Amino acid sequence: MTAGDSASGAPFGLTAKRTATTGTDIERTVRPRVRRGLGGWLLIAVPYLWLLTFFLAPFFIVFKISLSEVAVAIPPYLPTFDLAAGWDDFVSGITALSIDNYLWLTEDSLYWKSYVSSIVIAATSTLITLIVGYPMAYGMARAPKAWRPTLLMLVILPFWTSFLIRVYAWIGILKTEGLLNQFLLWVGLIDTPLTILNTNVAVYIGIVYSYLPFLVLPLYATLEKLDESLLEAASDLGSPPWRSFWTITVPLSLPGVIAGCFLVFIPAVGEFVIPDLLGGSDTLMIGKTLWTEFFNNRDWPVSSAVAVLLLLILVVPIVLFQNHQQRATEKGR
Repeated sequence: MTAGDSASGAPFGLTAKRTATTGTDIERTVRPRVRRGLGGWLLIAVPYLWLLTFFLAPFFIVFKISLSEVAVAIPPYLPTFDLAAGWDDFVSGITALSIDNYLWLTEDSLYWKSYVSSIVIAATSTLITLIVGYPMAYGMARAPKAWRPTLLMLVILPFWTSFLIRVYAWIGILKTEGLLNQFLLWVGLIDTPLTILNTNVAVYIGIVYSYLPFLVLPLYATLEKLDESLLEAASDLGSPPWRSFWTITVPLSLPGVIAGCFLVFIPAVGEFVIPDLLGGSDTLMIGKTLWTEFFNNRDWPVSSAVAVLLLLILVVPIVLFQNHQQRATEKGR
């Protein structure tokens, strides 16, 4: 019996048994952790493989085309890589790539004006969508629970119809002899039909209508989980409803607001169908410019450069914002 055993009052055999048991417990504890670790790695690898296959690989193909030169050939750009031609041919193709297409985008004002106009139209449409969608989501979250599934279905209902058909329907509503002008003339609000179709106003209407559910749904999910006891406590302390709304409801709903605004703004920047059908000749958006370069001018390298810059304009701010949010969360902890 050792001195430690004497001090603890435990016999040597019992101490050895405890030691052996502890070693077994450690072994049993470590093995499941290793297995969970491998499962976690596999779980993480699946979305990364998905992004690698369906995002990064096409992106690098488009990026390579943006560094090529336009040619009257199939495909309409040079150089093209033939792996069977050998390493020397591959190296010569790499050296033939250039950034001339990106320099061309900076020299022609059409492209940067298209980028600026697209961002302005998308930002304005997102703001209008937020102004319209926040009361809708707030009303749905405060409605009786028996009504919420019905209200949610009404928000999702437009998705049951083709996006193209819904945009075409707005042509019949907004044109000079359309339903909107006929109604306004009938009630006596106007004397002559309004010119709404083929203007930026029609583009705003189309974007807000088409992407409104993308803002309402995440915002409704956030507002529905709001702890109502906070509002009750504020009311007990003498806070009026409007102050409780601005100091409690709005800050707690910001995650849903941010998610919904991203879901509206990102596709709206590259929108093509809505400005093409509802906008006029003065409506300048990068989606229309990209379509013209790719299909009408058959300039694949320039259109690829336009697409790469558009992707960078959208992705870089989102990544920076996510990093900022993550750092703020870590500091809060």
